[in-house]
Amino acid sequence: MRPIRTLLALALATLPLTQTAPATAQDRAPTVEEQRLDKAVPQEILRRSGFDDVAPDFARDLANVRSYAQAERVVAREGRALWRRAVDRVQGRGPAGGDLSRDDDRPLYWARLGMTRALGEWRPGFPLPEARRAALLQSLERGSRGQDSLDLPAGKHIKRVVVTGFDPFQLDADVRRSNPSGAAALALDGTTIRTADGPTRVETAVFPVRWADFADGTVERTLLPVFRPGPRRVDAFMTVSQGRVGRFDVERTNGAWRGGVPDNANVSRTETVPVPADVPTPQPQPQWTTTTLPYQRIVAADTGPVPVYDNTSVTEIPAGATAPVVRPDGPTPGSTARAGGGGDYLSNEIAYRATLLRDAVGLKVPGGHLHTPVLQFGPDNTDPSTGRITDPDFVRNRQAITAQVRTVLTVVAATAPH
Repeated sequence: MRPIRTLLALALATLPLTQTAPATAQDRAPTVEEQRLDKAVPQEILRRSGFDDVAPDFARDLANVRSYAQAERVVAREGRALWRRAVDRVQGRGPAGGDLSRDDDRPLYWARLGMTRALGEWRPGFPLPEARRAALLQSLERGSRGQDSLDLPAGKHIKRVVVTGFDPFQLDADVRRSNPSGAAALALDGTTIRTADGPTRVETAVFPVRWADFADGTVERTLLPVFRPGPRRVDAFMTVSQGRVGRFDVERTNGAWRGGVPDNANVSRTETVPVPADVPTPQPQPQWTTTTLPYQRIVAADTGPVPVYDNTSVTEIPAGATAPVVRPDGPTPGSTARAGGGGDYLSNEIAYRATLLRDAVGLKVPGGHLHTPVLQFGPDNTDPSTGRITDPDFVRNRQAITAQVRTVLTVVAATAPH
């Protein structure tokens, strides 16, 4: 997937088309993520879910496009249609399209990559500057991730909650991988949770495992419209990702540090979390942010079979020191972040960004990060070189994680103020 361009590059998209020569397919080679698409496992996932028609149909639609304005409409429509189709499949609406378990998040991921590759290779009969192709790719990303369709209702009769998940990751180690946070997001989107004091509407989105997209503001663009004051403002939010084996963690503290682990594009970043200049943010940028999720109630509640922990550990460089140390009870005054409770990867970063934005706009609601257990294949299906793309244990584990995420979210919704 091509990293989303900077705001400056996107601004160039408004220039007259005559100022740039037509792009060609050779201008954009397949991304690292797209190159994995031709492996046997992704193709089997697409075929056994019925999503193998998504990219070919999209390519045919593009072939009939005659203007950039038409391209904008087609890309926005088909991106949102893919998200809706994935949500419907997971939630049991319409035909399954194959024998792959309905709760699977992987068809969405691989079908989206087929669409982005088709869009990258598209050679229209009119000039398409690279900045405009990038803008189309961004539209496709946002639509197919649910990022531009957080449809929260207005009114005091219902609470509003946003949940986010992630794509599968570490695919070079095992291309079969699923991400339970993405599966939970698909299962929860548009649903209503009942609590003792009334209904709660849940809207969800998923995010890429790519440093560049986060630096370009994908989290803030998605959340700011529902964090700002107004009749559809969220009453709670929860970012979710896959964490450790055999446990859930409510991450107490998030750190402003990227630790450099390669992302899905095989890109590494080691730096302070960069905050986009065009979004509200506290100044100076804090090293730490803190959850406002009701962690004590979550830990005490009977949410399911897997234990849930209040994780208070961080890694910091203490004030006046140069070497990092682990602090089991959270950061000390004046310290520099090297890892939040959720680590120094994009799980920590989405929690940091979401809670930083919460504080910047004065949003006084429960919000923070939940780490799920690692989703594991069955004991006879652990070797990625010979293993199957699914098995009964794998499906049961994913369904159990989704069910417990829903129960945790019910605890959060019950504490959210109207």
